[in-house]
Formats: sequence, C-alpha cells, structure tokens
Amino acid sequence: MHKHVEWDDPGADSVMRHFQQDNSGHSEPGPGDILSARHEGAVVRVKVEAYVDGTSIGDVAAIIAVDNGRRLKSHGKLALGDTVRLPDACRALEPTLGDPDDRDQDD
Repeated sequence: MHKHVEWDDPGADSVMRHFQQDNSGHSEPGPGDILSARHEGAVVRVKVEAYVDGTSIGDVAAIIAVDNGRRLKSHGKLALGDTVRLPDACRALEPTLGDPDDRDQDD
C-alpha cells in the first residue's frame, strides 16, 4: 500500500512545463528511473517501480533539505522507503542545493 502524499506545486520547476517547451528526450518513466518532487519544501527522489495513467509508483529513495543539501531519513510524515504515488503534474526539476560539504545527515 502506498502512503498518501500532498506534493508541493512545482511552479516554475515543473518537469511537465519544461517538456512542453522542448519535448526532445522526453519519455514516460519506467522501472528503475529516479524522479524528483517537492514535499513540504524538501526535495524527494522516488525510484519508479511502475507507471500507470500519468502516475509513477515507487519508493522514496532520498529526502534532501533544500537549504543545505543534507540527506534526511524522514521529513514530516514521509520517510525513506515509503511507497508513494507521484503524478506527472507534481514532478519537479531539482534546485541547486546548499553547501556540498554539509551533506548526509542522520536525523
């Protein structure tokens, strides 16, 4: 069973908006692909297991704090390994993250 997630609106970082302007190289996600989205301000990477009707289903592979680039084990009610559904409309390009010397947090 998947965990219900309220994804942040990707706004200007929308993957779908990006590919509306230039569709070259765009394809549907498949098993093993890593997709990004935003949840409560953090970057969440999802490893795709299946793709059904515009929604990827997979496990949370990383949660990254945007302000400093630290990798987190959890953020709010979301944790590494949770199975989630990620609609195409919620996919986001990853921002430039904080200081690379200050990454990989155990919290």
